[in-house]
Amino acid sequence: MASFLDKINTLLSANLHALVDRALQQNSVAVMDEYIRQAEKNLDALEESAATLGGTVRTLKRKYEEFAAAAEKLDKDIDTLVLRGKNDLAAAAQAELNSKQQLSQDYYEQWQQQDRQYQQMLSTRLKLEARLTTIRQERSKLISLMELAKAKEVATKTVKSLDALASVGDAEISSLADQVRARLDEEDARLEIAAGNLAEQIDDVVRGGEIERQLEERRRRLLRASGGESGAES
Repeated sequence: MASFLDKINTLLSANLHALVDRALQQNSVAVMDEYIRQAEKNLDALEESAATLGGTVRTLKRKYEEFAAAAEKLDKDIDTLVLRGKNDLAAAAQAELNSKQQLSQDYYEQWQQQDRQYQQMLSTRLKLEARLTTIRQERSKLISLMELAKAKEVATKTVKSLDALASVGDAEISSLADQVRARLDEEDARLEIAAGNLAEQIDDVVRGGEIERQLEERRRRLLRASGGESGAES
């Protein structure tokens, strides 16, 4: 999984300006076509992996909720047994409760961990889709730019970058080159913002999970304390 995500991160971190400049230098969009093929291939694989992981997340959540509900019911039953003086049954039920609470906690932690990975995969999928949309759009513009330059006898194979093409002195060519540059800058900014939002979301989930674990530990202490007092009274 790590190597797979590394491949996608490599695609996302690719410098689109450099990609376009390489296409200009080669006077061909082949390098952009290869990027698109790799991105589409990895996007399909990412969607398949996300679907599988999403199913696992739902299963773990369901298991957690089942054991948590069972533990809650058993906890009430133990109160009833203690009040009726059924100490042996209460002790056995308490042991079962401890087991269910532990299983519930285990499922909870697994669910949270897998869900963080799932959310990261969904976010990565959106970013890769956005990259694909951008590169496809700019591929079409670049073809138009090359054809326009050729029609006006501007040798694109001697032009090393969009910056150079934008300064050839032709208003139409310069305008189209500037549009491509602006779009690439916007896409880079969007990716930067998305990366920042993802980091904040993951941090919030981690902090929230820690609070839940602290509350669970507090609940267990209260249960143990309550059990000790009941034992002393009996």
